[in-house]
Amino acid sequence: MADSVLYEVSGGLATITINRPEAMNAMNTEAKAALRDALRSAADDPAVRAVLLTATGRAFCVGQDLKEHIGSLMADREAGTGQTMSTVKEHYNPIVRALAGMPKPVVAGVNGAAAGAGLGFALAADYRVVADTAKFNTSFAGVALTADSGVSWTLQRVVGPGRAADLLLFPRNITAQEAYDLGIANKVVPADELAAEAEKVARALAEGPTLAYAALKESLAYAADHSLDEALDKEDELQGKAGASEDHAIAVQAFIAKEKPKYLG
Repeated sequence: MADSVLYEVSGGLATITINRPEAMNAMNTEAKAALRDALRSAADDPAVRAVLLTATGRAFCVGQDLKEHIGSLMADREAGTGQTMSTVKEHYNPIVRALAGMPKPVVAGVNGAAAGAGLGFALAADYRVVADTAKFNTSFAGVALTADSGVSWTLQRVVGPGRAADLLLFPRNITAQEAYDLGIANKVVPADELAAEAEKVARALAEGPTLAYAALKESLAYAADHSLDEALDKEDELQGKAGASEDHAIAVQAFIAKEKPKYLG
């Protein structure tokens, strides 16, 4: 992996760290490609049972690196091309698909500002542990752009369509407490406890029933845009697979024995 994104696997947990603190973890081309590839590696590695996405420095991710972006726009204008915005298809879409479609739980440890694509990355995770000093901002309209990184889909499902429209049309900083009230943050902790708490949550998930977590993610995503009858059929399909898993047998046996189950994933 590139230095802009750090990747480590330990005890079933893949920790992916955006590492451009000098740029508030803004995403240049190298960082976007590295993050995409790190997430794909975590998804494909059977030793990984949960993922923690976090960052170094005082920001989580403030979205696109605008210094690189303006240079690319100028080159496009000189060449008469439109290659700059292909980054949405090449980088941002694959990153969000990898996060949301990861067949294992993803925790975002939001250590600081999460704006634009950074907000999209956080919303694509399954659980968000947020520092009390962190702030969120949609940002897109502020630079005359529309939403990307899945924000048009994820934000309204978290806060509702009306509030999502407000936050997108009138970008502003959302405090950690407001983010919790809106449902964007699942847990808010003191900034100096963020790293430890986010890892604690992620490791607990890494020790859990991985196949069941994957099925839960799939069922939630499916039910979001299908009818009740279709959702019931999907639950039947997925429950059949979960019920046949070794982890389910382990859980039942542990329940009867009044012991804590030790899942195999």
